[in-house]
Parts: sequence; structure tokens; C-alpha cells
Amino acid sequence: MLKNFWKIALRQLGKQKFYSAVKIGGFALGIAACLLIGLYVHNQLSYDRDFPGADRLYRLAGYISENGKVRKGSGWQAPFAQALKTEFPQVERTGRLMSSNLFYGAGSNQLRPIESTRDSYEQGFAYADSSLPDLFQFQMVYGDRTKALMQPQTLILSKSKADKFYPGQNPVGRQIILNDDKDHPWTIGGVMQDPPEHTHLQFDYYLSLTGHELWKGEQQTWMASNYDIYLRLRPDADTGKLAILITSTIKNKYWIPAMQQNGQPDAATAIKSLGFMLQPVSDIHLAADFEDGMPHVDRKYLWLFGAIGVFVLLLASINFINLSTARSANRAKEVGLRKVVGSDRQGLVRQFLLESIVTSGFSFLLAIGLAALLLPLFNRLAGTSMHFPWAAWWLVPGVVGASVVIGLIAGLYPAFYLSAFRPVQVLKGDISRGARHSGLRSGLVVFQFTTSVVLIIATIVVYGQMHFILNSKMGFNKDQVLLIQGTGSLGDKLPAFKNELLQLSGVQAVTNSDFLPISGSKRNGNTMYRVGREKLDPGTSLQRWDVDVDYLKVMGIKLVEGRNFSPSLASDSQAVIINQTMARKMGMTHPIGERINWGQGQGVLVIGVVEDFNYESVKQPIGSLMLILGNWTTTVAVRTHTTDMKGLLAGVDKVWRGFAPQQTLRYTFLDQSFEHMYADVQQTGNIFTSLATLAVCIACLGLFALSAFMAEQRRKEMGIRKVLGASVMEVAGLLSRDFLRLVALAIVIGSPIAWWMMHWWLQDYVYRITIGAGIFIGAAVLVMVIALLTVSWQALKTGTTNPAVALRSE
Repeated sequence: MLKNFWKIALRQLGKQKFYSAVKIGGFALGIAACLLIGLYVHNQLSYDRDFPGADRLYRLAGYISENGKVRKGSGWQAPFAQALKTEFPQVERTGRLMSSNLFYGAGSNQLRPIESTRDSYEQGFAYADSSLPDLFQFQMVYGDRTKALMQPQTLILSKSKADKFYPGQNPVGRQIILNDDKDHPWTIGGVMQDPPEHTHLQFDYYLSLTGHELWKGEQQTWMASNYDIYLRLRPDADTGKLAILITSTIKNKYWIPAMQQNGQPDAATAIKSLGFMLQPVSDIHLAADFEDGMPHVDRKYLWLFGAIGVFVLLLASINFINLSTARSANRAKEVGLRKVVGSDRQGLVRQFLLESIVTSGFSFLLAIGLAALLLPLFNRLAGTSMHFPWAAWWLVPGVVGASVVIGLIAGLYPAFYLSAFRPVQVLKGDISRGARHSGLRSGLVVFQFTTSVVLIIATIVVYGQMHFILNSKMGFNKDQVLLIQGTGSLGDKLPAFKNELLQLSGVQAVTNSDFLPISGSKRNGNTMYRVGREKLDPGTSLQRWDVDVDYLKVMGIKLVEGRNFSPSLASDSQAVIINQTMARKMGMTHPIGERINWGQGQGVLVIGVVEDFNYESVKQPIGSLMLILGNWTTTVAVRTHTTDMKGLLAGVDKVWRGFAPQQTLRYTFLDQSFEHMYADVQQTGNIFTSLATLAVCIACLGLFALSAFMAEQRRKEMGIRKVLGASVMEVAGLLSRDFLRLVALAIVIGSPIAWWMMHWWLQDYVYRITIGAGIFIGAAVLVMVIALLTVSWQALKTGTTNPAVALRSE
């Protein structure tokens, strides 16, 4: 009997090829989308969970309230780590990490083995304590992780980098030159396994902090915050109580005395709102509200995408059920004949359930293939590098279980509905009962289109915000600015390099500064006071950028008061230019001629004020900024004005080879780097667009299913109407009207939901678009047109059918 049921199930799929393809394909698309989103969410939630003893690994974090807003960060002073070990027995081990590219060695460098003459540009450098590899228990290929960084000027590199420079060799003890600094080579102390994909510690090179100072006295001062501090706690440590103890002890015993000694008598008041917390390492990747310079994923976006994935699966399941019920009425006479020849109701129920499970099984198998096939595309959309979990223990039982459950749910209604028919009724053609019970199906279609409306509006808003960011006036001119990287190795030849660039046709101005108005460039936080008001006003937190006299011209930054730096005035070495926000926060009505300092002394003279510009993401308000003459030389920015960019780049490359023949010219453009800042917005838009398109397709399949079902139910009614004189368009309009009402109801329900969701999303941006009525009108028109096109085919088909066919049995 089971074999017979199986044959009939396959025969039914082959008999209704179009509907079978739509039902299986639509359901498979929904399952594949949900599976991909599930893999993405799992991927993002799995960061930093594989370190041995990960449940006892923490990062020291802090928070402070400023103007009613809470800021969180993780940068601390060099002596902090030792103080934690000294003061708190609950702390088993500490380690410092400095990954900011503010200082020499961290971030990116030109690198070559000491035996080579050709430099290679490498990224992923960080300074680390000798204790850090053991703290995280790095897996070593060569060398001892407890000793690899114990000596000055030593480093650990990853296996892939060791294979690149020393293929097939043990490089421990070999030396490497960074940035052409032959006087200070680095010795390889160990080789570690490549960092796993799911960790925020994506570094290929760890430079030893042993015996190293970023500047004289840096390792002893409590007035400069440059390090992330990691801790391994003892198993019995209470993190909540420990954080309170750290806050009290460090502030009172270390910070306040150091600040008072530095000329800040109001230190206790200044840091009153500051507190410490212990952040689990596994939470760092999801800490989007932290100012730590690391890439993050917002946890609430993960839950949002997860919820959307569930809804897409639900839409596909509804589709599957609707299509099953829509075509089941065509089998009423088959059921009547089966009953006449002796089939019982239980046998019919089993037959329909088996058919549904088989169809569901095919959908799940197709979905797995689709998910694996689409995964590379999804990786590009989401900026990930996931692999399909073919070896996962849950894959096979999950697919089997889910296909059986969905198949049973989808088959219950047609199985029990059709098997309950009396043979006399169905053989007379009485199959109209389903038309009076269409409320559930209508509700499901409304649900499908409500979800589609929400996703379409969300997509429009995301791309509207993206367009706003990339095309709004940011306060500087990002177009046609060439960024030449790796110029730090030019040393005292940099001025000559700059002069030769200025001789090229199409070059307007050249500046050398690593401080750029894009995330990821150098940053240097300071606190400044107005001279004479050090004891009266709190200090102003700001960014101090070292620039040269051509910086404003190259970046297109507008000077609104005062003057620019002058190369002919030696006194400008002790002068600064500030932005409007800094002048306002420091209470300067007429800032030109004011003096500011670091808490004591005569400080520096304000000679100019620039118009505010966004130098970080528009998710953040514009902060205080101070420009001072300095010498940061690893990036040269070139303001160009040419239509022959290819020719200009050839000229730049020729000049570069004359100064650095051992290095390949590396460059990018400021506008490209600016767009890269908002890659997360672009990725969000890509995901929303894909899901919205998929949801609309699935909803249209559901609408098609319902229109087919209703056309089947009302076939005789439409035949009678045509006999009585109704036109084709009148019949088609009669069938379409009901569906358009359902879609209109979905628009009414979905619009406020979409407004709330996207209003919540936009709160992350200080500068954002307004969600206007045009967005909702456009989405409504789009959805109505799509729905009309979907049902019109079925409606016109019914309207053009010969009424004699519909009324043949009457």
C-alpha cells in the first residue's frame, strides 16, 4: 500500500507540472533564504567563543556620561594592566594590545626580510604584551608562546605570513625590516596559526611591547590612553563586584592623583561619571556602541535579520499550504470515485499526507542546493566568508524533521477536507464549500503582503539614507583626492617627493598627513583648557590632528575665521586652527587670539576657525577638532583636477619609482575610502533588497495560488454571468477586485509597522533623512501594480473561458 501511495504521489507531481514547480520552487526559495540568514546570524554570534577558557576572558571597558549621553570605550593607560594585577587577586592574568595605527608599527607597514631588497605592504600589525599569546592560548607552529615576545624588538607572525616570506622554513630567529628602518630590525620570536575567522583579533603580526615606549615616559604615565587591556579572571571571580572595586580603587589611588599632579585640581569632578565594566570577550564583536576602532555588528540588526528570515520562511510555508489547498479541489471527483470503489477515509488521509510530505521533502532538498549555490553571492552581499555546513550534525535530521512537519501541516487541510466529502455530492460537482471558508486564506495573503510592504519600505529608506550620506555636503571635498600610501619610508626625501608631484599636470595641491576625515585613519584624543580658566571650566575632549600648511586646500575645508598656517611664520609651530564645535564648547565668542593648553602653561594660540565637517561616521555628532602643524608622513594626499586620471596616475607612478624603487606604488581615492566607511549600510541595503524581492515573489505566488483557487470555486458563477451578458473585462475585474482589497488592507497595516521599524533604525544616525509620505505612496503603488499583474492573468483566463465548458454538467 505504501508503495502504491508513493507512486500516486509522484504521478500527481508529474501530472501538475506547473503547479508542482511553483509549489516546490517557491517553498525551496523561502527555506534557502531562511537557512542563509540563519547561517549569517550564527556566524556573527559565534565570535571569540573558541578560545580555551573563553568564559573567563574579559576586556576592560569604561563608560562616561557627557551631556546626557553615555559613551563607551576600551582605551587605557600603559600602567593600568599592572595595577590590576597588583590590586585585585581575582585577576589571574592581564595583557595589553595596541592596534591603533596612530603610532609607528601598528596598523600597516612596509616589510621585508633582512636578506631581501624588495618591500611588501602588509596589514594586521599590533603591539602586544608578552603575556597576551598565553592569555588567549595562541596555537603555535614554531616557538614558545610564553617566551616569544619576552625580548625587545621581537614579533610573532602568522603561519600564512611565515610561508609567504620563508616558505618551508622555521623562521624563528630571523630578522625583518619595517618601513626601511635598518637600524631597528625585528626578530621573529614565534609563528602562530592563522587567526580563526570568528575572532576580533584579526592580526598577522604581534610586535613586542617589552622594553618599548611609544614616547619617553609613555609606559609610566596615567595621562595617555592607548591600550586595550584583556584579563583572565579566576573561576570564582564576581565580575559585577570586581568592576565596582576597580572603579573606586583606580580612580582614587591612581587617576585623580595623576590628574592633579598634571595641573587639574578638579580631577575628581571631571571623572565623577566615569565607571568601569568587564566586557566578556565573546561580546566584543557585537558591541556596536563602543568607540574602540574595531569593526562591529549591531546585535539588534542580527535579531532583525533573524526575525525577517523567520517571516520569509513563514511566507513560503503559507504559500505551500495555499497552493496545496488551491489545487486540492480539482481532486474532489477522484476522491468520490475512490470512495465508491471502496477506499476508506483513513487511507485517503494517509495518501494526501504522504503526497504533501514528499513535496515538502523535494522542496527541502532543492533548498539546500540553492543555499549552497547562493552562499558565495550572499557572502558578497553581507561582507562575510561563510562556508556551507555540510558536515554539521544537525543538517540531515533537521532537513528530515522539518520536511515531515511542514508536509504534515500543509497536507492536513486537504486531507481531512477532501476525505470528508460524500461521493454523491462530489460526483455531482458540488465543490463550492471551500468558497465559503476562504477567510483564513485571505488572512494569510494579507499577512504575506504586509510583510512585503514592510520590507519594500525598509529597502527604500536604507537606500535613501545611503544616498544622503554619500551625496550630502560633509564640510570637505572628497572628490578627486588621491591618497598615496606608504610614504613613511621616504624619510627626509618626502619634501622633494611632494615638490615633484606639484610639477605634474593636473595636480593642484599636495599635503602629507595621516589624519583624514574618514574612519580608520589616524586619531589622537586630547583634553584642552582655555588659558586662565583651567580651574573654572572642565576640559574639552577633542581630536588633535597633525597637518601641514596645505591640508585645508587639499581637503577643501572652509576657513570661516582667522587665517591658515603660514610657512614663513616660525611662531605658527605653536599655533592651532580649531573647528566651530570646539569654539562653541570652550565658550569662545571670538576665538582668534585665544590661547588653549593641556592644563597648564601658556599653551598654543588660536589663529583660525574652520567650518564644521564630518570626520567620522554620520552616526556620531561632529566633535571638537584642533589642527596643529606636525609631521605624520605615511600618507600623502593629492588634490587633482584632470580628466585624464590614467595619465596622471602614470606620472605619479614614475615619480614614485624615482624615490622608492623597492616599493610598489599604493594608492586609493578619498571618495572610495569614504564609501567604505559605510559598507555596513550598503550591506544592510543589499540584504533588505534581496529579502524584499524574495518576499514579494513569494507573496505573489501566494496571491496566484488564492486567485487560482477562487477562480476554480467561482467557475460556474462566472460562466452564468457571461451567459447573461457580462464582458470579459467585467468578469476579470470582479475576480481582481477582491484581491486588490486584500492588498490595500496589507498596505494599511504594513505602513505604520515599517515607519516604526525604520524610525528606530535611523536613530543610530545623528544626520539622517526624513521618512516622508512619498516613500509610503511609492511602495503602495508598487505593491498594487505587482498584485494586479499577478492576478490579472488568472482573472483574464477565467473571463475568456467558454461558459459552455463551465456549465457543461448543468
